[in-house]
Amino acid sequence: MGLEIGYLGPWEITADGHAIKLAGQRRIGVLARLAVDAGQAVHADRILADVWAHSPASTPAKQLHIVISKLREALAAHCGQDLIETLPGGYRLALDRDQVDAHLFTRLVRQARGARAQDAATADTLFRQALALWRGPALAEVDAPWARLEAGRLAEERLSALEEHLDLRLAAGDHHAVAGELAGHVKAHPLRERPAAQLMLALYRDARSAEALAVYQDTRRAMVAELGIEPGSELRRLQQAILARDPALDLGTPAQVVPLVPAELPADTQAFTARAAEVERLRAALVDGDGPAVTVIDGPGGIGKSALAVHVAHAVGDRFADGVVYVNLHGATSGLAPLTPLEALRHLLRSLGLDGTAVPADPGEAAARYRSLTAACDLLVILDNARDVRQVRPLIPGGAGCRVLITSREPLAVLDNAHHLHLGTLAGPEAAALLTHLVGAGRVAAEPEAAAEIVRLCGGFPLALRIAGARLAARPGATLSDLAVRLADATRRLDLLEYADLAVRAGIAVSHQHLREDPAGRDAARLLTLLGLLELPTHTPAATAALAGWPEQRAEAALERLLDARLLEPAGSRGYQFHDLVRLYAREQELPGEERAAAVRRALHHYLATAVRAECLVSGRTGDYDDFPAEQPGEELATVAAANEWVEHERDNLLAAIRQAAGDSADRTAAVLANATQWLFDRRGWFSELIEVSELALRGADEMADWAGKAVLHQGLASVHSQLGRFPESLRQLEAGLACWDLAGLPDRKAGMLNDLGTLYTMMGRHDDALAALEHALTITERTGRRDHQSYVRNNRAHVYYRQGRFEEAVEEARLVLAMTEELDDTGSLGVARDTLGDACRAAGLLEEAVEHYRHAVELQRETGFTLYTAVSSWWLGHALHDLGRPEEARASWRESLGLLREARLLTPAEVAAYLAQPVPDTPDPIRNQL
Repeated sequence: MGLEIGYLGPWEITADGHAIKLAGQRRIGVLARLAVDAGQAVHADRILADVWAHSPASTPAKQLHIVISKLREALAAHCGQDLIETLPGGYRLALDRDQVDAHLFTRLVRQARGARAQDAATADTLFRQALALWRGPALAEVDAPWARLEAGRLAEERLSALEEHLDLRLAAGDHHAVAGELAGHVKAHPLRERPAAQLMLALYRDARSAEALAVYQDTRRAMVAELGIEPGSELRRLQQAILARDPALDLGTPAQVVPLVPAELPADTQAFTARAAEVERLRAALVDGDGPAVTVIDGPGGIGKSALAVHVAHAVGDRFADGVVYVNLHGATSGLAPLTPLEALRHLLRSLGLDGTAVPADPGEAAARYRSLTAACDLLVILDNARDVRQVRPLIPGGAGCRVLITSREPLAVLDNAHHLHLGTLAGPEAAALLTHLVGAGRVAAEPEAAAEIVRLCGGFPLALRIAGARLAARPGATLSDLAVRLADATRRLDLLEYADLAVRAGIAVSHQHLREDPAGRDAARLLTLLGLLELPTHTPAATAALAGWPEQRAEAALERLLDARLLEPAGSRGYQFHDLVRLYAREQELPGEERAAAVRRALHHYLATAVRAECLVSGRTGDYDDFPAEQPGEELATVAAANEWVEHERDNLLAAIRQAAGDSADRTAAVLANATQWLFDRRGWFSELIEVSELALRGADEMADWAGKAVLHQGLASVHSQLGRFPESLRQLEAGLACWDLAGLPDRKAGMLNDLGTLYTMMGRHDDALAALEHALTITERTGRRDHQSYVRNNRAHVYYRQGRFEEAVEEARLVLAMTEELDDTGSLGVARDTLGDACRAAGLLEEAVEHYRHAVELQRETGFTLYTAVSSWWLGHALHDLGRPEEARASWRESLGLLREARLLTPAEVAAYLAQPVPDTPDPIRNQL
């Protein structure tokens, strides 16, 4: 990162993320004056006039030379180079302008304005990034006329950017949130007409016309009283338009709305043909408000249920104001267990904006939360590939405006108040029309008998026809007769009409065989079989390379070949996934047992190696997994940002990999992978999913009598239960884990668990027990010489001290921890230490110091992607600011914390608004169980 200077708020200088203390008003004044013109020459006379303007000093030029020398010395000590250059007649700060927050703000605003007309979403992101740089009044520490002028200019630029961003958000339909934010802004700036107009428009669009008109009257009174003038013509016209309910004030189109409206449908099948009667029946069932809320499409595998459901949903999706959500329930997916109702509810709640601890771990509570969220919704829910009625019944939304479309091999006849459509095979003309659409009318007309034979052999199953058609479309020179002969061969085709699933299997086998016969397709043919060994939802090039034992480029080429052959489907930007029936075919292919086991192990250890690498990057710790090293190199993650991005993309695959690894009860892979994943998920607030996979891994460790593995898993489960507020269960897990370390003959490994036990006792209010557990942990860490572990234990002891009213001891302990952590060069732990010192100072009444430490904590934790911890520090920063009598800054900090929780899908927009409506908001549930 290099050196960075910030004066959009309290003055700060950092080098590679570490704060640089700069003493003396003159030094700060000179550096600030150079930073305002970073990268450009500033004449010495200008600096002297600005910084020494009213000084009685007789030799200001000599003093300037001394100050420059001291600044160079202070900065070089941290960045190793001379950043202040001497030029003829002056000086230049040799720093990229983006490393000064005010210049970065100016550039981001300029880019946002340029992007606004073409790309509103990009403009919104740029405005948010620019405004987030402000931490308080600019140049507050520099009390000089030039600084006041510059601060005033920047403040006006900030207000302009803020109001331009509000215009953008209003145009995007975010009027509800904007109204809440603007109220304080208008109160702080009662004579600014633009925000008053924005607030009036936001309130009007939020069906609060009376309040909108009251804003006009308040603004008019203030202007007449203070300036002796009436509001301008724009504000007066807006008042008249509101009174007249002018349609021009309404939003243009729903597509402009910024709030996330789920649109999760898979791509529509371009070759969708026929089924006209079924399409019409389904459209009527979904659009007609008087019909049943639930429609079920049933039929055998490969008949086209999913394609029909997706096609119809695309046609009617824009009729549902709150969007379309889609979930594959895997009711008949080979190699994947059907989703439990709770797993499906987690997906649905994520689609509706909730995640992590905001999703109840109890199935009944999760279903109730889902019904509550959908009670007033106008939503289309697609439940694809359902197993039975028990699986789907909790997934029916609560709102009368919602519609549900379910596909299943079973008829689900006992589902209450449902419309049923049984899907059969395509009739001859419809099947022929589908093949013609896929292959082209010219080729079918040239070989009508062969086309008819293909249609007959495919037996009216759309998937079989699509696969056959795709093969022909990919090979323009091939004849239909050749394909017909291949399909007729008994060694390559089973009786489609008699065995529906076998028919589809035969169609897939044709495509697979084509790959085997093509020298360029042999890698893809082999890879199809290997991919069938993995029980993962999606496949990435890196994990596939590990599975096959190939370079990543070779694996990606084979994946693309399978994609071209329609044996894989795209999943995200760089992922791939099976169609369910292709997965079934792939799993049936035979490989020698040793070869199968080796391939699966390579893939699982790829995930293990990458998860460990990600965890080490994020936490700053190394060596925690040396006793079970991965046998396969993982992805080469170089930065914390790359690690966080990988975890985000691979979330579901990590859970699936743990489940598959847990199937081998004689191997520790599941236990170690679950441990690494637990720490990665913990920082994102993803807790509930970890319980199931950790308990699976725990059963395997139990069968192996792997006491060390069991201890680590018990510790991870204890953390999850504690985060969910289940303190008794967390205590049970920790006690079991401590016993496991004794059985393993590794008593010194109990330090981490005793530390967690101290934290748990603290949360439970058992302070004496907490100190006893922490003292025991500290004794072990001092014996082992682990300074990092000692800092963790002492950090938690500081929390106990201030809860006991031992404020001086708490502050002293927290300062010691900060000093220890600074020696360790661990950004994440340094953020936690800063947060703890902020807590201790706030409890002791040292509010200004608390604010400083909280701000540093927020920056450090944001840098490492600790979303949950960043939200915690921002929250208590808000309380410290409130206690200092700085309510606007406090509310901004609370809003930032709630925004992080909203972005992490731990709170809904309505819940955020409810917290912000409180004068001093209650602690949000997702962070209530954090120290």
